[in-house]
Amino acid sequence: MNRAVRRRPTLATTTALALLGALSLTACTGGVVPATGKARAADPASRPDLKPFYGQRLEWTGCATDGYECASLTVPLDYARPGNGRTFVLPVARATATGPARRIGSLVYNPGGPGAGGVSSLQEGMDESFGAAVRARFDIVSFDPRGVGGSVPALTCEPAEEEPEDGTEEEPVEETSEEASDAVAPLYPRTEADRSAAASGARTAAEDCEEHSGPILRHVGTEDAARDLDVLRAALGERRLTYLGWSYGTSLGTSYAEQFPRRVRAMVLDGAIDPSLDWRQRVISQSAGFRRSVDDYAEQCAEIAGDSCPGASPQEIRALIERLYQRAEREPLPVAEDSAYAEYGGMDATAVLDAVSLAMYTPEDQWEPLSEALREADQGDATKLGALDEEETPETDTSEEEEQEDDTPDTPEPPADNSAAALTAVNCLDVPHPRSLRPYWDALAPADKAAGVYGTAGVTAELTCRDWPSGGRGPHRVDADGVPPVLVVGTTGDPSTPYEESVSLAEQFPQGMLLTYEGLGHTAYGRGDACVTAKVDAYLVKRERVGPGATC
Repeated sequence: MNRAVRRRPTLATTTALALLGALSLTACTGGVVPATGKARAADPASRPDLKPFYGQRLEWTGCATDGYECASLTVPLDYARPGNGRTFVLPVARATATGPARRIGSLVYNPGGPGAGGVSSLQEGMDESFGAAVRARFDIVSFDPRGVGGSVPALTCEPAEEEPEDGTEEEPVEETSEEASDAVAPLYPRTEADRSAAASGARTAAEDCEEHSGPILRHVGTEDAARDLDVLRAALGERRLTYLGWSYGTSLGTSYAEQFPRRVRAMVLDGAIDPSLDWRQRVISQSAGFRRSVDDYAEQCAEIAGDSCPGASPQEIRALIERLYQRAEREPLPVAEDSAYAEYGGMDATAVLDAVSLAMYTPEDQWEPLSEALREADQGDATKLGALDEEETPETDTSEEEEQEDDTPDTPEPPADNSAAALTAVNCLDVPHPRSLRPYWDALAPADKAAGVYGTAGVTAELTCRDWPSGGRGPHRVDADGVPPVLVVGTTGDPSTPYEESVSLAEQFPQGMLLTYEGLGHTAYGRGDACVTAKVDAYLVKRERVGPGATC
């Protein structure tokens, strides 16, 4: 879909909604595809062509951020031909156990996405999202998946900026308001012209990714990332994997459990994605989740955001949001000159919808600034609305650094953010999409009925995957015989990974367990609820089971 399925922790954030990209678990037929038989080697390291990878031991050095250690992991580009010399080199980071005398081992996590870098999230404080009991007994470890963040090579769908041959800087071409207005795309493309424009834009996006990342595009899917996770397990010296995946990380964990069920020690999947849904079902599921969350915002705004709410009643708030969507479809909403949206002539309807949707992830942090931004946008200035997904850069005193410049080694530049490209690439590759346009147009009316503009915008975003290389298995129920009990955590008011999908995933796992968190926002563990923390920590440390009907 057009929204990232990604972890939004209170303490660390690496999230931005991508305007391109599609979250889909899809088959051309629209039915559930039986799981195909898989050859599960008892020990993949026994394969001669994989031994060099499984035989690695990580060499830890200090990260750019104090208190963390970093290393690199080498994995084959193509697991079908691991000996051809082509590889990914993946960054890895860890926060060592706070109670080393009682250390159990390493706990690997994925923060979500696809497209979120684990290394940057850890160095931004993601280890603090884990309970004290877990931090004491485990090294908290994460990595940048293949193609993501600091991975070498990394995905890109954007051409490199070219300098003029004479060395002078070219003046940017400013788009006039009239031109910007002509480029506005509707949230529900009804006319042939609108649909043709949407299909053309999606095709161009896919062609850009093929042009700039073609050699690796077919090798960045979740199944291969799960194989990398097993190589990481071995490189960490762990016989079995302890894992926690938030949001998209549940897909990565599920794939690992299917391929290496007897390599799992303990696994928590928080904010689950149901692999049995086809692409239309997935669009409607997630879009309906966002629509319900926006309704929750209208109903409960006063309780959480107080006097900042942009309306005196739920009806007024809903009417304001709808009014902004309609205005932005006619003409982009005005923003200040220093806004990231200024070069596009303002915020179009898709940008407004994404900003509103993004604010549903953590109501306790985002509903108050959203309310203020909506009020100002309704009054003619959408600058704050466009800035909701911008991360703050802390100010630092560089005087001491400048004095020590000659004595301090250079700190490597952080990798460019390629989360939008990775979001599109992984989701489109994971499961094949219909190649003809008709299934997308046929999905618009049901999506509109189920989720309004959130649904139709989601369907339109799926068009990028129509021209994508095929590579995934298609919709299927979990096939993980032999895996120990897996704990699935579902939040009843989750906008991005609806609660029903967590219920379904827990039922699909052999001995699957469901922990229900009755609350709002995306995912549960690490957001401060003591009940959730206690139950998840007890499972990870002691492997204590959660009983049927467990609720926090």
